[in-house]
Amino acid sequence: MTTEELTVAAVLQDRQSLGDKALLVCDGERLGYAEAFACSAAWARRLIDAGAGKGTHVGLLFPNGAQFVVVMLAVARIGAVLVPFSTFSTPPELRDQLVDADVEVLVSARGYRSHDYVSDLGQALGTSVAAPRRIFSPAAPVLRRIVFDDGAPPPDGDGDGRLSAWEDDVDGSDILAIIYTSGSTSAPKGVVHTHAGLLAHQLGLNEIRGLSADDRLFCNSPFFWIGGFAFGLLATLLAGATLICSNATDAAETLDLLEAEKPTLTNGFIAGIAHLTRHPSFGHRDLSSMRHGNLYPIMAPDARPADPELRHNMLGMTEAGSVLLISGDETDQPEARRGSYGRLAPGFQARVIDPDDGTDAGRSIGELLIRGPHVMQGYYGRSREECFDADGWFHTGDLVHRDADGFFYFVGRAGSMIKTAGANVSPAEVQKALTAALQSIDAGAAAHVVGLPDPDRGQIVGAVIATDAVPAPDPSALVTALRSTLSSYKIPRRFVTVRHAQVPVLSSGKVDFPALRKLFDG
Repeated sequence: MTTEELTVAAVLQDRQSLGDKALLVCDGERLGYAEAFACSAAWARRLIDAGAGKGTHVGLLFPNGAQFVVVMLAVARIGAVLVPFSTFSTPPELRDQLVDADVEVLVSARGYRSHDYVSDLGQALGTSVAAPRRIFSPAAPVLRRIVFDDGAPPPDGDGDGRLSAWEDDVDGSDILAIIYTSGSTSAPKGVVHTHAGLLAHQLGLNEIRGLSADDRLFCNSPFFWIGGFAFGLLATLLAGATLICSNATDAAETLDLLEAEKPTLTNGFIAGIAHLTRHPSFGHRDLSSMRHGNLYPIMAPDARPADPELRHNMLGMTEAGSVLLISGDETDQPEARRGSYGRLAPGFQARVIDPDDGTDAGRSIGELLIRGPHVMQGYYGRSREECFDADGWFHTGDLVHRDADGFFYFVGRAGSMIKTAGANVSPAEVQKALTAALQSIDAGAAAHVVGLPDPDRGQIVGAVIATDAVPAPDPSALVTALRSTLSSYKIPRRFVTVRHAQVPVLSSGKVDFPALRKLFDG
């Protein structure tokens, strides 16, 4: 099978031979490959009975876990289009995505943590959804059915063989999913990806990072966003590996899971595992199995970098089908390569242009443009002209520069630069320097950098220090430490110190920067 012919159904058909080997371990759940094949087949038939088929937009509202995986596989097997919903979604956000993505069938948990989705969806649609029935709501005109999972097994039997017929009709060029961006810088947009586009991309990334059938990947990224869905779940399925995740709110439970399941590889966002390192038992845990990946704070001590800035970072985006910039070299880099994000992943072309006039930026900072077979098909509901320029380039909005060896360095988002007294300051650069300075003072602290209005300079640099330490780091000591690494105009002129729990965040879990700026109003 060529990469252009790859489909989720074909990969799953091949992987069912792995039998009882775990595809997923999530807290107390364990889903084997053969079980995933059988259960997704049953769910696929249930979806067909609910009126879904090729091209039907099927929403999925579940946390990470076996049920997300099984229903996702079922949707893909019949050629329907998967539309994952964030478990953080509020009723208005649920309604907006149902409408924007033209969801016809929604499969949902009844609730998760503090969310009661039966109530939330009823509020979003302006009608009760508790009883199973066809739905007709002006709030979401296309939606016809909500299927709540009550834990009961779906019906068995292939009946008249409809599932096989549906699977045979799925092609690599068919739409696999509409994945929504997190909406941290603008309204969330539905990013359209095909089976072959996403799967072929993950094959190339698996080769670079060495993810194989022998690996057990711990991933803390939500499956409803591209990192967890593609770089975590689809990558694991392709490799025939095991994916480990946790929804536990108690750090001890997650640490118990890691000790018991012994993951070999890690991937995700470091902020999501920071609380594990603060648990009293952390120093006594055997986490020596984790030797590769990017969740350095919980990895084996001799696998952690002395300075994370001398290890290649990664840059991913929903529009690129997960990771775009990466390196398989996990050794410490020379000082000249500090802050590198690696090179382009296979299958991508890139340009770096001057944001003002569109000319090539050379080695200077510019906006990153990408194109290639793994780039999204477009944003759902928008014309191609709204998504790409005349030459087919997608303008990422990310500011980068590229060195003579082809390594990229992320500077920040276009529009996020702080303009102070005529000079541009990258918040990311200041945050990195602050984080390094904090290591010798309070290793558990975190820094967030924003631009603040100033009548004389236009803007000044402000820093929010999040720490639970007593006493908190002294801003004057931080300023002294920063003088050796930052130009004077880049050094924060105002500081605010808060506890970790007081850092304002969006429903996505990302920092709410407008709210962060308001902390300086007091």
